[in-house]
Amino acid sequence: MLPTREEAEKILKEAEKCNPGAWSNHSRITACCAEKIAEKFDGLDSEKAYILGLLHDIGRKFGVSHLRHVSDGYSYMMSLGFDEAAKICLTHSFNSQTLDDYIGRFDTTKDELRLIEDKLKSIEMNDYDRLIQLCDSLAGSEKILNIEERIADVKRRYGQYPQEKWNKNLQLKQYFENKIGKDIYTVVGKDHFKI
Repeated sequence: MLPTREEAEKILKEAEKCNPGAWSNHSRITACCAEKIAEKFDGLDSEKAYILGLLHDIGRKFGVSHLRHVSDGYSYMMSLGFDEAAKICLTHSFNSQTLDDYIGRFDTTKDELRLIEDKLKSIEMNDYDRLIQLCDSLAGSEKILNIEERIADVKRRYGQYPQEKWNKNLQLKQYFENKIGKDIYTVVGKDHFKI
């Protein structure tokens, strides 16, 4: 189940008040990219893609955190009955479906970490999961970036970026380009995007 677009936008605005920061514009840019790609992708609903992109980092509502934003977002969305958004909160950071290539601090409790590990093992990734992972790797906080720019930004902030994760992001880009037959940067309007 998902909130409506209007409900999702309200959820994000309320979350911004709790923890203002660049993450909220990053979420909006992720949503816009997801919507545009889904419009061209047979079998994906662009409205759903937008909502999932908008809420993928909603766990940041609860303060500055690293891995904890994943479990916070999952638990928060589940508490509202939005299981599809909860799944995206969980999967957006793990394109290999393991914690092995997570970038950032492990700032969860043991129970939160166990929740993430257990859910990742049982989840079957679909094209919405892959789409938000891709769009997360395109969205800066002010504009759309190419994947290499975004990776450099993350590497600058966290000190590292695993090569396997880098490769997976490029594979996701290729996957969606093959499916829609167009350059992703053109589809999302990278060079003229305004938030």
